[in-house]
Amino acid sequence: MYAIVEIAGQQFKVVKDQQVFVHRLDAQEGDKISFDDVYLIDDKGTVTVGAPAVKGAQVKASVLRHLKGDKVIIFKKKRRKGYKKKNGHRQYLTEIKIDSVVASGAKPSAKKEAVKKEEATPVAKAEKTETASADISKLTVADLKAMAKEKGITGYTSMKKAELVEALSK
Repeated sequence: MYAIVEIAGQQFKVVKDQQVFVHRLDAQEGDKISFDDVYLIDDKGTVTVGAPAVKGAQVKASVLRHLKGDKVIIFKKKRRKGYKKKNGHRQYLTEIKIDSVVASGAKPSAKKEAVKKEEATPVAKAEKTETASADISKLTVADLKAMAKEKGITGYTSMKKAELVEALSK
């Protein structure tokens, strides 16, 4: 069984007990981490492709160590001009070991749940702000335009913020 998973902005094909070097993760050595962005799972020939991610799938891993990668030398030269530049770079990496690949039934990680709960539509944000305080001038232009669209005000796309506030307060 293998999975294609996004870890630190890159996609990796991972198998159980595989060790992978990824961009530096914000975790301590020995920590257990899980990744919910699983795009594909192959379970003995049965391929499951997500749109964009497979629901309920999860890859669990443990952090082995933090290290720096090999030095990469960048050398630039323009012939007959006397121009030479030499530069180097060492990438910060984290070595992780894949503990398990769960195809279904996994619970989403706490970070993703918190982000989903905080998300709200501009109209909902505007309504909350409007009920909390009558001062709608503190809203962004996008929120004001969403409110104007909801109330059926015409020509709101070309209005400035002050005009939107005046039209909505009537």
